[in-house]
Amino acid sequence: MPKRVIFILLILFGFNLASAQILIIGKVLESNANLPIEYATISLKDTSSKTPFTGTVTSPDGTFSLKTNETNFYIEVSFMGFKTRAFNDFKIIKNTIDLETIILTQDTEALDEIVVRAEKSQMEFRLDKRVFNVGTDLSSTGASSLEVLNNIPSVNVNIEGEVSLRGSTGVQILINGKPSVLASADGNALGSITADMIEQIEVITNPSAKYDAEGTSGIINIIMKKSEKRGINGSATLNFGDPNSNSFGLSVNKRTEKFNLFSQFGFGIRTFPDELESINQDLVNKTTINSFGESEFNEKFGNILIGTDYHLNENNVVTLSGSYAYEVEDQNSKTNYNQTDASNSTTDSWLRNEKTEADNPKLRYELQYKKNFNRHKDQSLLFSALGNSFRKDQFSDFENTTIIGDEDDFQQKTRTDYTLEDYTFKLDYTHPFLEKYTIETGSQYVINSVSNDFAVSDFINDEWVNNPDLTNVFNFDQKVLGIYTTAAYEGDTWGLKLGVRLENTNLTTVLKTTSETNGKDYTNLFPSIHTSYKITDNFSLQAGYSKRIRRPGLRDLNPFSNIRNNFSISTGNPDLQPEYTDSYEITSIHKMEKASLNFSLYNRYTIEVVERISTFENNVSTSRPENVGTNTTTG
Repeated sequence: MPKRVIFILLILFGFNLASAQILIIGKVLESNANLPIEYATISLKDTSSKTPFTGTVTSPDGTFSLKTNETNFYIEVSFMGFKTRAFNDFKIIKNTIDLETIILTQDTEALDEIVVRAEKSQMEFRLDKRVFNVGTDLSSTGASSLEVLNNIPSVNVNIEGEVSLRGSTGVQILINGKPSVLASADGNALGSITADMIEQIEVITNPSAKYDAEGTSGIINIIMKKSEKRGINGSATLNFGDPNSNSFGLSVNKRTEKFNLFSQFGFGIRTFPDELESINQDLVNKTTINSFGESEFNEKFGNILIGTDYHLNENNVVTLSGSYAYEVEDQNSKTNYNQTDASNSTTDSWLRNEKTEADNPKLRYELQYKKNFNRHKDQSLLFSALGNSFRKDQFSDFENTTIIGDEDDFQQKTRTDYTLEDYTFKLDYTHPFLEKYTIETGSQYVINSVSNDFAVSDFINDEWVNNPDLTNVFNFDQKVLGIYTTAAYEGDTWGLKLGVRLENTNLTTVLKTTSETNGKDYTNLFPSIHTSYKITDNFSLQAGYSKRIRRPGLRDLNPFSNIRNNFSISTGNPDLQPEYTDSYEITSIHKMEKASLNFSLYNRYTIEVVERISTFENNVSTSRPENVGTNTTTG
């Protein structure tokens, strides 16, 4: 029995020795000035096959460390423009190999063969998009993605970080073809992306069937580089504007062999002054109510974003990210009202003061999985799930002070509890074949749930009394399921892309105060066709057609309104129908030696156009959205 115990202990002891990790450390310097070399490659190679099995790169101070369980290896240290050094004879002391200081000398022969090309940013045509390749003239400057966007023709970014395309806001911004936390407008999260991380930016003014049919402003798709540089990268932005538009942003990115960690933090203060004026005329009784005043909207905000990409292997990547923003708002306004009779004499005059405060917490989170395939570099499967939560807690106080007339002073206050929950699930598959052909197919499911709890109270006999005529709870629930397929041929001279998208919309609105329920369920087909033709190497043409939709939102449908101005009221219409647009476009690009010239002609024909129709009764102007007809826009 003692012999068996000793034998087992020897086996366990031997296993411990075999599994002990070896730590390898050192520091790499260049020979001229003994300065540290960052990003030098440290490779562990099998002694027999000469193939590397693990490795690392040096940090900014030239140091490195890595661990291995292998025992049959040698160490190789290399860096571009320097002679490679190999270490076969080293000592292992307490499971550690200390190479101490490694000096690399310049390889003059290799340096003579290096050709440095200054890659310039340039625009090119694809079937259904314009592609802006980000060159070293921008990526080497440390510019943010917002600055890169500002360099693209027809794209503009204001000091608040709001992106517009052809002068229209509401542009949908995608990261690698999908919605993303980084693409959120909240807190300028795009500032966490620097130019050297961007491969291309696609500008899609007339989207194909692959993309959501909602909206007419267009799409900007930011394509990230597949392998951003390792180590820690960061950028900081500081903006000043007048009146009082100041913000600070800090972004940090750290990339290792398996992980890419990214984060962004920002805060700021903004002020939006405004002047108010309206005139209500009763042409029958010859009376007029004139109002004029000033308001100031102040916003303080802070946000934080954090996320990671985990590379399971060369073909599989998982991304998990989230952001949180918090806004504090206050608005003050003073409006003077004057009522005159037929002789233009003032009969009544009063002052209306408003003080509004609101807190807005915002939360966004995302999970993504992408799989690439070895058979073709553009074959991919992408799944993403994006969630968005927003809440507004708002309180307003209104006070009317009579200056002229017999009206009594009075006070009102309002409370708004607004909540929004959005969820987007997206699956896309791209399959290239026969070199010049590509098929895309996929689906998207969007859930949009909004609740608006609005209450009004009047100050009567020294107490606050709820006003049931103006108090309401309005719920909005919309689900949109879309499926699509596209087929494309892209040759050297010309290309053609056909697509079709099917979307089913299920909408339910409930006005709890009056127990009114409205439901809509409709299905639409959205075709698209795009073509391009290269007349010469420097001159190309592109043409496209797509069908779009604009669905009414909660504010368009909610029949109740606020009480900011009791004589100029804006309400919603629960019976409103969506707008449908046929969009046509033709674009040319002429490349010259140091510039490129773009010319575009577009036409949009819209039916069921939504316009606000105003009615006037008892000196009160009430506007309500209605589907009034058609509209043609050419530019």
